[in-house]
Amino acid sequence: MNKRHATTAEAVAGISDGATVMIGGFGGSGAPIELIHALIDAGPKNLTVVNNNAGNGHVGLAAMIEHGMVAKLICSFPKSKDPKAFTERYLDGRIELELVPQGTLAERIRAGGAGIPAFYTPTAYGTELGEKKPTAEFDGKPYVQERWLKADFALIKAELGDPYGNLTYRLAARNFNPLMATAAAVTIAQVSHLVEAGGIDPEAVVTPGIFVNRLVEVSDPQQEEILNQAEARYP
Repeated sequence: MNKRHATTAEAVAGISDGATVMIGGFGGSGAPIELIHALIDAGPKNLTVVNNNAGNGHVGLAAMIEHGMVAKLICSFPKSKDPKAFTERYLDGRIELELVPQGTLAERIRAGGAGIPAFYTPTAYGTELGEKKPTAEFDGKPYVQERWLKADFALIKAELGDPYGNLTYRLAARNFNPLMATAAAVTIAQVSHLVEAGGIDPEAVVTPGIFVNRLVEVSDPQQEEILNQAEARYP
């Protein structure tokens, strides 16, 4: 089954108001900027977004927030280099925040992809983040129960992809992308290089094509940090 789409607009079609969307990346590393901007052009509202941070400047996730598309953000680092778009909306009550420790966020996403409804971790026990959550004791140590995270869609960025959706990643861009690919009902990947079937060594595949529904080639992807250095805005 050929999962290739001709344009980023075509790839993100069908993401509707109220959807939960996971967006890969660790800051700018592995962030699917072109897919995010295509989603801004499509204009769905009241989205719940799962991401490591809250965006920077006026591009990518920050631009989504700035355009009023995000009703709730689930993330680990809402305060990064230039989170003005998020901060302003959070302080005046226009966006909801669910703060999750980074390791817990990764494990909640992994659990969603693995079909594990809940797990226990010592992280956040005795803090505000652990309040009102079930707890249990194991070997004399207290743990907090955390629930899986799943999404309607995941937007991810990969290095190599083939028509069947098999993916590899470039260095640190691997971060949250493979986890999110498994935890969404529909995974949409932008790839820097689309190769023919058989063009990726099976031993090198990180995300098997079974987890990918759509992919689009973006041969010269933009980098969030470079865009912000140039004081870029989207659109």
